[in-house]
Amino acid sequence: MAHQLLPHPLTPSDAVRQLEVEVERRGARLGLTYRLTGDLARLAIPSPASPERADELWKHTCFEAFVRPQAGSEYLELNLAPSGQWAGYEFSRYREGMRASGIGAPSIRVARSDEALVLRTEVDPSPALADAAWSVALSAIIEETSGRKSYWALAHPPGRPDFHAPAGFVLDIPPPP
Repeated sequence: MAHQLLPHPLTPSDAVRQLEVEVERRGARLGLTYRLTGDLARLAIPSPASPERADELWKHTCFEAFVRPQAGSEYLELNLAPSGQWAGYEFSRYREGMRASGIGAPSIRVARSDEALVLRTEVDPSPALADAAWSVALSAIIEETSGRKSYWALAHPPGRPDFHAPAGFVLDIPPPP
């Protein structure tokens, strides 16, 4: 099922026409397909790089997913760059106790045309989440060649963009059968 991401009201972008994410749970694994359409010539899209863990990916065009068990406050943040680089962080609660996650490298595949960028990934969020029902927040930072950034999410809390806010965890995914 595809879920539309919306730009934050304070950070619109006329270079992006649509940003949607397909989500699929495969047992303990999470499959995500981000589809961005628009004027890609106006977007700053990171060039392909070694598919390795890297910090501060959110400073440029980056797709994100936040996963927490429905019955808990700990959560996982995934950063997925079109370069193929990625990062995972665990938090004990809202913006507290941040530490690098021990998750394995996600598979990341990227396809690009003049008007579309598609990033597909599959990741095992963590053994602690394997059997749980999940609450998920999906988001993206899109940087334009001018340096201007827009912030996209399924839901935005009031105020400035904040992808960690509990109000953003609006997608519920049941446990595996």
